[in-house]
Amino acid sequence: MVKIFISLFAVSCFTLSSCNNLQTKQTETVSADDAALNKKYHLDKITLPAGFKISVYAEVPNARSMTLSPSGILYVGNRGEENVYAVVDENKDGKADKVYKIATGLNTPNGVAFKDGNLYIATINSILRLDNIEAHLQDPPKPVIVYDKFPTDKQHGWKFIAFGPDGKLYVPVGAPCNICESKDPIYASITRMNPDGSAPEIFAHGIRNSVGFSWHPLTKKLWFTENGRDEMGDDVPGDELNTAPDSAMLFGYPYCHQGNILDPEFGKGKNCGDYTSPVQVLGPHVAALGMRFYTGKMFDSSYTNQVFIAEHGSWNRSKAVGYKISLVKLDANGKSLGYAPFAEGWLQPDGKVLGRPVDVEVMQDGALLVSDDYSGAVYKITK
Repeated sequence: MVKIFISLFAVSCFTLSSCNNLQTKQTETVSADDAALNKKYHLDKITLPAGFKISVYAEVPNARSMTLSPSGILYVGNRGEENVYAVVDENKDGKADKVYKIATGLNTPNGVAFKDGNLYIATINSILRLDNIEAHLQDPPKPVIVYDKFPTDKQHGWKFIAFGPDGKLYVPVGAPCNICESKDPIYASITRMNPDGSAPEIFAHGIRNSVGFSWHPLTKKLWFTENGRDEMGDDVPGDELNTAPDSAMLFGYPYCHQGNILDPEFGKGKNCGDYTSPVQVLGPHVAALGMRFYTGKMFDSSYTNQVFIAEHGSWNRSKAVGYKISLVKLDANGKSLGYAPFAEGWLQPDGKVLGRPVDVEVMQDGALLVSDDYSGAVYKITK
């Protein structure tokens, strides 16, 4: 594999051949570079429904939350590192050609969002903006501070961000603890603001920590994942998939978990019926992070407007769970029809971890991208 490094205003770039499987009637053609990447990232261990394939789209260190611009450039944030990357398919052949480091030295820049030619980046306590970024991938501008008044707590301080149909930027603020009752209402919430940082407000309350959300393609209502608390045992509470069709809704934390379990400390005197229940209770401690509705045409129509969820995987359960992409199927009224694995194998039967999915994103051609911060890659699932 050929690698080219460019040193311009703290920019790095390398050439990458992705594993874009080309299938004939009986034979699958894979280049030598693609086969090497498949082996490096153990993609032969990943199981998918019949007819689906997985390949390496790009190698991105500590790849976390993702966003796609209208031009097809993929932006990827970091949690364990301090950088933000732009992944470019220059010749539009479905393979990433270059990866640019467009920001560095930031405080946990996990979240990224794109609007009107500008890239928004969420750090622990601020929202930054890179203006006209696609004209300056090799000489990125200095980040502009949009908003810098979020709490500085590290625990649950990393952020997923996205622009809603109302044009506002939505930003979660996790609880600064495993379980606690905070006096400041900003904690355990999802907030929103104008693109210039003005008019910040709390949109939804009682959300322990959300690191992934999206809007239903038809109803335009917010849906989000939520991580359940620890230290109540291996099997409870489950993580959650929720929807917030209106503002000011209450989702239970720290009083009620998974819609029906009162907290042993903070749930005394409370009633789970006073809070909005999840659409789907997910696995316990699976660390459900990024989620997207499938809006592409590549997959069967049965996947249209259904929910893909990246499960990062448990960290303190006696037997590990998660480490996969799950699918929640919904009916026309937004009720869950079931919850099942879609792509798995990053956690092997012997407990060996091969990867940890963080986020999912639907490409213009309908392929599904998956980021993996454990292995430092972005995968592409096609059919």
